[in-house]
Amino acid sequence: MRNEDVRQGGEAVQTIEIADAGLEFEREPLVKPFGFKGGYLTELWQAKAALRSAHGVSGEGQGTQSVLWSDPEVFSSRSEEDGNRQMLAITEFALGRMKGKSYETPLDLLDAVFDESLEYGRRLTGRPGLRPTFALNALVAADNAAWSLYARENGFSSLYDAVPEPLRAGVSGFHDKCATIPLVSYGTSLEEVRGLVDDGCFFFKVKIGHPGTQQEMLEKDCARASALHETLAGVRTPHTDSGRVCYYFDANGRYQDRDTLLRFLDHLDRIGALAQTAILEEPFDESDEQDVSDLPVRVAADESAHTVEDAERRMDLGYRAMALKPIAKTMSMSLRIAAAAARRGVPCFCADLTVNPTLVEWNRAVAERLPQFPGIGGLGLLESNGAQNYLNWDRMCADRKPGLW
Repeated sequence: MRNEDVRQGGEAVQTIEIADAGLEFEREPLVKPFGFKGGYLTELWQAKAALRSAHGVSGEGQGTQSVLWSDPEVFSSRSEEDGNRQMLAITEFALGRMKGKSYETPLDLLDAVFDESLEYGRRLTGRPGLRPTFALNALVAADNAAWSLYARENGFSSLYDAVPEPLRAGVSGFHDKCATIPLVSYGTSLEEVRGLVDDGCFFFKVKIGHPGTQQEMLEKDCARASALHETLAGVRTPHTDSGRVCYYFDANGRYQDRDTLLRFLDHLDRIGALAQTAILEEPFDESDEQDVSDLPVRVAADESAHTVEDAERRMDLGYRAMALKPIAKTMSMSLRIAAAAARRGVPCFCADLTVNPTLVEWNRAVAERLPQFPGIGGLGLLESNGAQNYLNWDRMCADRKPGLW
């Protein structure tokens, strides 16, 4: 984490002292088991944090927990409920550390509690190598509450105004509409995919890295790509430069070597899908630091870019896109990554974590301000798959809190 260049450019901001903090949570069931990273989720916990300043002003923030996404080894080593309880305990720990602290921007507050929250998580889970994204995911609700309080104390009504000036290059664009990126998981049927086309979707995130050995995974991934490409082959859209739909393949680090990945990309090329592949996300485990600049596709970093330093390292290795997750790695960290990417001309887009409707609005606020993604005309890119996966999505939409920005 780093503190430099996070103050408002020439603008006075209130120093906020946190007098109190609170936490609640809800468990939201999914329509059916949701498969990725070789595992399956059945529910997602929704954390709700609140901060109150010494002036009596309150800020609220929500966070959706995903243990499987943030650290699959934690998920596989205990029950789904136990993993969620441990992540929630980190949120509670961080909020306790925030009480009594003062901050000028939410980035300062995140810096003040991140390291000790991560260390607490490592002790709690018994995993010295707990991934930083596990702590960041746990901190989303608290960070959002800090942004809400910060905006109210300072009278900021737009995200751009609230972002410290040195970071504004990352959110210097503007789109009055965002394209929804639906998720095609292991269990999404071809009939459901056709329904998404009927709803106007043209940019499809496809989970690859199926369970099994590397050979079994490759065979399943190739078969899935073939079936999807055949289903979508005749679809046309005015929103892409090619006039065809775009594929966004997410491997979640499941490919263990370059040869296996190249065999998958060769298959995409043979069936005609490679030319429509806009993004290949996280093909290798984050510990595999091989250069990807020579791959015939734009490779994006997601969970391997825990912090801005990690994102810089991935860009050094030839990663040519960044999946921003304000709703999974905190707004504060995502704005830093967006600014670093903008300095190097690397495009960003906003990815989902199957978050609740309120958090979709937080994600949208960033997506509509990102510089234009190549090959897409006049639209921001916003992954959102909650409507596909939550059992009670309609009720959750009715309960949605008004957007901050």
